[in-house]
Amino acid sequence: MSGERVADWTKGAPAIVYQSCGACGGVQYFHRAFCAACGAPDPRGQRASGKGVVYAVSLVCRAATPETKAHVPYNILLIDCTEGFRMMAHGEKDLAIGDEVAARFETFAGRLVPYFVRVA
Repeated sequence: MSGERVADWTKGAPAIVYQSCGACGGVQYFHRAFCAACGAPDPRGQRASGKGVVYAVSLVCRAATPETKAHVPYNILLIDCTEGFRMMAHGEKDLAIGDEVAARFETFAGRLVPYFVRVA
């Protein structure tokens, strides 16, 4: 899938997509036309498993926009994903650092977003 962008949640598809570099093996979450580690062109888009571990948790208690007011309070998490990248996402309110989680997709303020839940 080099050179083309794989549909993910930012395009309304229920998926998390990261990029991997064929030259150095580096992984990155934000889509770029080059590898952030070595500069090689066209890293390959791949679907992530949606599994990871909570790295940080922040409870948002104040709405940033009128659209988010109905969701307050809500958790924003940093997730260390199994594939080796870190991402920010929404998640269950009772999650703690070190919890193993898996992504599902929910609507938040009118958009489809990754939402992490504890793995039993």
